[in-house]
Amino acid sequence: MYEAKSKEIVLRKVREALAKSAPFLPPTPDFSTSVYGPLLEDLSVQFAEAFIRNSGVFVYCESEEDFFDQLFEFKKERGLDNLYVWEPMLKKVLHAGGIHFNGSEDDFINKAEAALTTCEALVARTGSILVSSANASGRRLSVYPAMHLVVAKLSQLVPDIKQALQFVQEKYANRLPSMVSLVSGPSRTADIEKTLVMGAHGPKELILFLIDDHTD
Repeated sequence: MYEAKSKEIVLRKVREALAKSAPFLPPTPDFSTSVYGPLLEDLSVQFAEAFIRNSGVFVYCESEEDFFDQLFEFKKERGLDNLYVWEPMLKKVLHAGGIHFNGSEDDFINKAEAALTTCEALVARTGSILVSSANASGRRLSVYPAMHLVVAKLSQLVPDIKQALQFVQEKYANRLPSMVSLVSGPSRTADIEKTLVMGAHGPKELILFLIDDHTD
């Protein structure tokens, strides 16, 4: 008798709940809008500050000729004898600028002190460099050597990661690269006893040569 009464009470409550109108539901969030506020500074300033905070070495170049001079001095100061470059257009530019480099893959594992690559885009908000496997540098050249040098142009700056990924999608359409990666400073880890170790899973140093290709 008690169980039957309890069942009736439960069923009555269910019927009453079903008779009521549905509660107000909030509108569906707009997932297309950015979670960040607008960037208040110039993109180049924002990028440089974030990049340096990430322990990157930032080298501003007024022109392509200035880039040759800066790279030559950098190689001389660091004593770099084996700077590996695999991208055909980049090799052509460096050859024209009189910069010595190693363009082969011979004994790469043993001799690769440093590598120079291009990139897809620069993300101003995070100070990150977007690289992909689409160019001749592939996956190895930006990961294996202890020093990763990147040359990019001011026109490659985008505000956020979203715009960088959109650029890659538009550039390659149905032939997207098999690897797209955001590089935010040198490789590091603090997994073991919370001690920061540089170069744990990649280069110990990340150096960016940013060429100002904007005309007045």
